[in-house]
Amino acid sequence: MRRTALLAAAGALAVTSVVVPPTVAAAKPPPGSESAVRSLADDPAQRAAAAADQAVASGLDDLRVSPNETYRRTAVTPGGGMYYVTYERAYKGLPIVGGDAVVVTDANGRVRDTEAASGALPLGVPTSPTVTAETATSTAKTVLSRVDDTAAPRLVVLAWGGKPRLAWEALVSGIADGRPSIQHVFVDATTGEIADSYDQVKAGTGNGYYYGTVTINTSGSGTSYSMTDSTRSGIKCGGQNGSAYTGTDDSWGTGSGTNLETACVDALYSVQREWDMLRDWLGRNGINGSGGGFPARVGLSDVNAYWNGSYTNFGHSQDNARQATTIDVVAHEFGHAIFQTTPGAAGSGNENGGLNEATGDIFGSLTEAYANNPNDPPDYQVGEEVDLVGDGPIRYMYNPSLAGDPNCYSSSIPSTEVHSAAGPLNHWFYLLAEGSSPGGGKPNSPICSGGPSSVTGVGIQKAGKIYMGALQRKTSTWKYVNVRTASLAAAVELYGASSAECAATKAAWNAVGVPAQSGEASCSSSGNDFSLSLSPTGSTVTPGQSATATVATSTTSGSAQTVSLSASGLPSGASASFSPSSVTSGGSSTLTISTSASTPSGTYTVTVTGSGSSGGHTASYTLTVSGTSGGRTFTNGTNYTINDLSTITSPITSTATGTAASPVQLSITISHTCAEDLRIRLQGPNGTWYTVKSSGGSSCTSFGTRTYSVPVTQTAAGTWTLEVRDQYYYDTGYLDSWSITL
Repeated sequence: MRRTALLAAAGALAVTSVVVPPTVAAAKPPPGSESAVRSLADDPAQRAAAAADQAVASGLDDLRVSPNETYRRTAVTPGGGMYYVTYERAYKGLPIVGGDAVVVTDANGRVRDTEAASGALPLGVPTSPTVTAETATSTAKTVLSRVDDTAAPRLVVLAWGGKPRLAWEALVSGIADGRPSIQHVFVDATTGEIADSYDQVKAGTGNGYYYGTVTINTSGSGTSYSMTDSTRSGIKCGGQNGSAYTGTDDSWGTGSGTNLETACVDALYSVQREWDMLRDWLGRNGINGSGGGFPARVGLSDVNAYWNGSYTNFGHSQDNARQATTIDVVAHEFGHAIFQTTPGAAGSGNENGGLNEATGDIFGSLTEAYANNPNDPPDYQVGEEVDLVGDGPIRYMYNPSLAGDPNCYSSSIPSTEVHSAAGPLNHWFYLLAEGSSPGGGKPNSPICSGGPSSVTGVGIQKAGKIYMGALQRKTSTWKYVNVRTASLAAAVELYGASSAECAATKAAWNAVGVPAQSGEASCSSSGNDFSLSLSPTGSTVTPGQSATATVATSTTSGSAQTVSLSASGLPSGASASFSPSSVTSGGSSTLTISTSASTPSGTYTVTVTGSGSSGGHTASYTLTVSGTSGGRTFTNGTNYTINDLSTITSPITSTATGTAASPVQLSITISHTCAEDLRIRLQGPNGTWYTVKSSGGSSCTSFGTRTYSVPVTQTAAGTWTLEVRDQYYYDTGYLDSWSITL
């Protein structure tokens, strides 16, 4: 092998140009594919990337850097009609921790906002360490009471804090304060002192309430089944060894609070509702934003639950009578995963950690509201069903002081324990969603000194959209004041500057004591705004058929404006067009969604976005594809990012009848400069895995398009999954498309 696989994480990022664009969502597909000839105007993700790259290269607004610094684009993520283009920075070739940035564009490639974690670095930051990597690792180990594993440190420029410094970033894992811990420790490469650290394990507490008989997505057939979700990539549940529970039938659990298979029923039910809420309410594709999720484990021997950066883990109540796998607890832990996989990842410090904890609570309340399960009604309490230590709910979002947490922001928040530091953001979210006196049996919520006399809520779904839009602007140095400005920008983007939603967002921040910031959205404009609607709002087609709908716009205030139309969330093999592609508000357009013979059966939420000068509005269209075209070749043309040491899965649902013709034929197109890094496997509908290609080699060749014959013994119908694993460092790329002939 030409690389060391796991502990080679110390390799410094080498950046050789001002903007390096080869990210999955934005890079051009390989030559020869149908997509390669599409113009930039046909692909809003490419338009977004090009506009953002230009903004970065020109040093627009917050993006100015010194001559020694370079940007590298890392992702283009759609959401709510906008595109969020993220970047990391390097200083003389060294990664800058705290140098991340986000550029927000609309579907037309217009830059709407910029966010940067830090400004340009001063000249003269050293790049040669006087402290050795070995010494730095020894120092880093001191943050743990027991060290189980370490990775070789990497040299970085640490921009967190008042003064940038050269530092070793060491990764150490083990036990701290009696609990699992994976610590990123930054050791000053000149003085040898610990400059900063953060724990990748985000811990919380939970309850063990059960939801009775529920439907969950699993996988398998015949007499071989697994608690692995075949429709949501990466979602599975099992015990502490990381393997999903299996069985001879598709009936799971006993209903007992001490039965771990039952705990997995609750965990899968909860995270599947969270996944659906993200899709239907917030327009996010999966937990990680790119169609992926993470495993859940149960049976943790602790009165606790946590997210460790790779999976969630759930323990039990103090009396050991039930497991901590209720909706709000499960969605809270996966909420940490959402925080980590939005721009800026998981930052450092108690204030940032408090925002992370509150994010978990917010996604817990959103999922609880979306599920609306009568056994656990929505209530803005955290862990309300578990008598963890005899004190009732763990946190109260509508009045955090009921659990001893602060309702209001103050200068003491940066030194407050992270779960308590979540108080003001939880309070803000409740005020934005429900208001200070919502009625209908919902609790009143206090207003901090100096705030408005009252706050009128906008509803939990709109509040969730606004907060999701703020998260897409997150940087690694996020603090409360940054959430305020980001959420106001999101409210303007979603609902317009003169909207009630923007005014409520600002009023809620004033009500929890987070001060106004220079340059924040004013929530006032000339008053121009428009609305967007669809008729009908859905239809059912067979593969190869088309569906149409009328997109109607209306000027709701001020003057008419030009509204540009786009669609997202289409299934594989489908396309959307508008006639005309833009209208003056008050006019209409015809949406045509065309499916192909290979479009898989299923129900899809297509988001139609109208973008105007006052902001954007969206409407949802439910497309159901049923039946079969009779063909036996099926294709998934969705792009999937292939990062170093990561695994992606791409599903195809076959409607072919009978037994698959063995060997099945695969055609795989991957943009990757080192095919030797990649291991590829195929999973059939009955759960059996087949090796398609092994990794390894002494040199690198480009992958391009390759075909494979794979002997199988399977029925043709069901979900076939292609798994691509990048086994080594330094080369990344993306899966462009793949097809299977059965």
